[in-house]
Amino acid sequence: MEQALIVIKSNNEILTLISLFAAALSLLLLFINLFRTGRLMKRYKVMMRGAQGQDLEQVLNTYMSKVDASLAKTEEVRQAYTEIMTMAKNSIQNVGVVRYNAFDDTGSDLSFAVALLNHRGDGLVISSLFGRNETRTYAKPVTNGVSDYPLSGEEEQAIKKALNK
Repeated sequence: MEQALIVIKSNNEILTLISLFAAALSLLLLFINLFRTGRLMKRYKVMMRGAQGQDLEQVLNTYMSKVDASLAKTEEVRQAYTEIMTMAKNSIQNVGVVRYNAFDDTGSDLSFAVALLNHRGDGLVISSLFGRNETRTYAKPVTNGVSDYPLSGEEEQAIKKALNK
């Protein structure tokens, strides 16, 4: 221990200079860090301020509210889409029309058969027979492109036209 004291006393001036240099270097590094920290704080405050003077938390909350509203609206649209698709599958999508002369003594193809079918071939066929003294109209249900009732050639033709579209 005595030897250490002797070494310190004999090199007192050098050790003081080294200590002063280390203190000056530490002080310089402190100022550099304070300067850098100040710049980072300014940038952080600008970033946190966000758009239109709001801080980042407010901006994120606003966007999250918009995302939640969009998700709710998307679910509404999905449900509406499902309902529309169900309605569309059951609605009339295919129409076939055949005009003809039901009787030899009439002209101008005033009789007709109309097939009104959905995408599965379900619906009805309507026939109208035009005669000089009377007109008769018939409706027959159609399931999968076939009717349980006897069909005329024109009615079958109208169904084929509807299904081929």
